[in-house]
Amino acid sequence: MEPLVRALLTLRTFARRGHGLLAALGLGAYVVLGGATAEFGVGQGVALGLWALLLASRVRRKLRETSDAGLRLDVEVGSLLAVALEASLVRLDGSLSGRLSPALYVLVALVAAFARPLAGIFIVVWILALEAGLRLMAPGPSELGGFATHAAFVATFALLNLTLLRAEVARIRVTARARVEAQLVRIREDARSYRLLGGGEVADREEVRSDRLARASVEEIHQSVHYALDLLRRSLDLHTAVLLWLNDAGTHLRISEISTSSNEVQDAPFPAGDGVLGAVLAKRTSVSLEGLKPTFRVPYYPGPCPVRALVAMPVFDGETLRGVLAIDRLENTPFTPGEEEMAAQAARFCLRAIQNERVFLQLERAKVEQGKLYRAAQALGSALSEQDVVEAGVKAAREIASFDLAAVTLFDEATRSHEVVAARSADGKFDDLVGVRFSHNTGLVSMVVQNRCPLPYRGEYEAGHKVVLSKRLPWPAHPSLLVLPLVLHERALGTLILGARRRHAFGDPVRPTLEVLASHLAVSLSNARMVQKLETMATTDGLTGLFNKRAMLDSAAQKIAASARFDRKLAVLMTDIDHFKKVNDTYGHDVGDVVIRGLADILKRQKRTTDIVARFGGEEFVVLCEQTDEMGAMLLAERIREELGKTIFRTGHKTGGSLSVTCSIGVAIFPDAGGDWEALFKAADEALYVSKRSGRNRCTAWRAPSSRSVRKTASGT
Repeated sequence: MEPLVRALLTLRTFARRGHGLLAALGLGAYVVLGGATAEFGVGQGVALGLWALLLASRVRRKLRETSDAGLRLDVEVGSLLAVALEASLVRLDGSLSGRLSPALYVLVALVAAFARPLAGIFIVVWILALEAGLRLMAPGPSELGGFATHAAFVATFALLNLTLLRAEVARIRVTARARVEAQLVRIREDARSYRLLGGGEVADREEVRSDRLARASVEEIHQSVHYALDLLRRSLDLHTAVLLWLNDAGTHLRISEISTSSNEVQDAPFPAGDGVLGAVLAKRTSVSLEGLKPTFRVPYYPGPCPVRALVAMPVFDGETLRGVLAIDRLENTPFTPGEEEMAAQAARFCLRAIQNERVFLQLERAKVEQGKLYRAAQALGSALSEQDVVEAGVKAAREIASFDLAAVTLFDEATRSHEVVAARSADGKFDDLVGVRFSHNTGLVSMVVQNRCPLPYRGEYEAGHKVVLSKRLPWPAHPSLLVLPLVLHERALGTLILGARRRHAFGDPVRPTLEVLASHLAVSLSNARMVQKLETMATTDGLTGLFNKRAMLDSAAQKIAASARFDRKLAVLMTDIDHFKKVNDTYGHDVGDVVIRGLADILKRQKRTTDIVARFGGEEFVVLCEQTDEMGAMLLAERIREELGKTIFRTGHKTGGSLSVTCSIGVAIFPDAGGDWEALFKAADEALYVSKRSGRNRCTAWRAPSSRSVRKTASGT
């Protein structure tokens, strides 16, 4: 039964998706069986209407496709067109070899040009199959004699169209892409020569954005310069006015912008020392010539010199020679001093346009960098813990520069050691370094902390010659590395380490911003430590390191609420050192502090991870134990009492060198002893009072007042 169901589902899916192709096959069979040659009637009308409806719906769907049309859609459209063409040839000419038969080649050319290659092959096979069926079913003598030759021509025609046309389209695409890429390279070179782009590499997304800004600025420069040159040419009746710019190496000149009446101008770079322009660059002064002969060498004219008068003047950016402005005439009319001054003003205008765009780009980049730093400052300012600060710092650094791994280390001056507190890498292999500590050494991290300056100098990492963390902690051999100090008030808190697989990832465009980010990160880390210290002081007892009363009350409210919600037991142990006033009076308060710290250490060792221990005041301590009934609480209380009784405290006092004390403990269980903290604490205090009144050095569990009895466990004394 299951195979039959699957077969039916498959058939229904094929019918739903391929009904157009099935209809085209049916129409083809109808044409082969004589439907195209019969007198027009209801059958022909239905077939024609079905064909028109199917073709219109497929063409409409193909036109609506935003991406490439599907293979099935191409096959359906081509099959329907083939059926219509074959039927028209048979009906109008009476055969497939009439005067309209070349229309078949037109259809083959269209299919080969616009359909997918696989769809084109299917449609050509479908056309030949239709033609073979029509020739076979034609009345009279069989027409299959010339079918093989005709089929070979159709297949060859389709193959040639498919191959040559698509090859030409591919060639045009490659040529257009190469032309666009060459233009982009030209614009980028112009931007660098105008000093609109820095020499270092930047992050990929920043490079894209810089390229867009540079392209816009280069276009603006070209428009301004062309306007000045064109105005100069028309005003002085010149043949050519051209601004030539030196490359970064100063070895070649290239036309930056030109206004000319000539159709023959050499645009390719030419040597800087070539012709009259070489004299201008060598002497760094203007050159005015007249009576030029055709044999005279003017580099931007590829053939004989067409001009008779020429002036070339250097273009300076400050003290740096950047290019040459050249103007010439066809007539042998020398340039007057006024005309040369006008050309010099045009040169100054061109240079000012470049400088203005340079300032504009610098302002744009500064605005972008300020925005990044502002967002980073916001994120770092809202982070209160060290971990949040580190996460925000790494995220902000990723917005500034592109890197493959990052780490943050903190330096402990007391132990002269470093700890990796954060590590992020693209493959995750570097993340295991979190928590690793290493001593101060001669590695880059230690040197950065010691000297408080970024290393390496150029951001280049040589794995065989440099140690980053320590020798036992190898660093990935990425070619780019930058270790930034986290400095606050001339004190290094740690380092921010960035590494990248791409070379020159931390060049001049991003390095200053990263250094400012490191300063923000250092301030935020210091603030986070201060907040953590304040929280510790607010919730921790300074003598014992346990929770204080305030923190205990907050935790108790939460644990009671959780116990009530999940119907669980909660035990409260209240501990008090016996005769503690006598210890202080006899041995002094410093010895009393030693005893208090000793009991605190015992409570820390005996408690579970989920238990809470707090110093409630003086020599009183409180322990909260989740999911603990009376029996478990009494066992814990006994262990505490016994261990304290066995502990010997060294006093160094003249009355004796050692001291031992005991304690009394009261136990109360939620919810039997009370439904809130006040009632529960009061019950534990009553039980503790019973222990004190019954001779001390014992544990007592609270009982309801009606029973007037308590469960007591006394010491052996």
